[in-house]
Amino acid sequence: MALSLAPTAGHSQNQNSNSFIPDLYNIENTTNETFRYKATLKNNGNQPIRYSLSATIPEGWRSTFKARGNGITTIGLDANKTENITIELVPAYNCQPDSYQVPITAISESDTLQFQLEAVVKGSYELDLTTPSGLLSGRVTEGENFTVTLKVKNTGSLPLRDLELSSRNPSKWTISFDPASIDLLDAGKAKEVTATISVPDKSLPGDYLSKITVKNSETSSTMDYRVTVKTSALAGWVGVLTILASVAIVFFLIRKFGRR
Repeated sequence: MALSLAPTAGHSQNQNSNSFIPDLYNIENTTNETFRYKATLKNNGNQPIRYSLSATIPEGWRSTFKARGNGITTIGLDANKTENITIELVPAYNCQPDSYQVPITAISESDTLQFQLEAVVKGSYELDLTTPSGLLSGRVTEGENFTVTLKVKNTGSLPLRDLELSSRNPSKWTISFDPASIDLLDAGKAKEVTATISVPDKSLPGDYLSKITVKNSETSSTMDYRVTVKTSALAGWVGVLTILASVAIVFFLIRKFGRR
């Protein structure tokens, strides 16, 4: 986030003794971050005064004033008192990179205090993780490996660097990635990654969930991949033969001891 200090101070249209002055006039940030400024509102008079606060914001933006951690729209100051005000500006979704001017006003019955903030939007860091087909499930036999092709796409307007892939898996499962990291992914570009899922022997049949994440210091994306595990054909035949053998033994015992 880039900041710049104000070259001037003093913002009363009526040139009276009260003042409303920000610490910083200019902040540079991404579209998915909140622009947060701090300002000092001062009543230099000998009478209490109440100000209504407002911001003239671009279409789709949101503004909030806070004092002592609480959201406010008006604030009262006793004589010779000062209050610290936080001004938060949230850009519109998909806001275009540009420099936006935001006038801030504090109005009372006796005066109007104004200054202008600048919010420099430099773009956004956004990321999407899915598969080329959009299918987020697969089937595998216990004790085997299978591969899934993942699609990592930069859906923001700024390049993404040093992306790392990781996963959270059922007990004793493992997932390896090829490649395991992406050095650079330009805006609007996508890269395919091969994930190899290893299912341990003797896994019970059923549905299992793995969480796969790609992230860097600016953004992240996580997807849930469901894996249906089935038993091997050999294990199935062993089970059938075991059942048949048990039935045969019972039948033999009934025939043998049933005559006595």
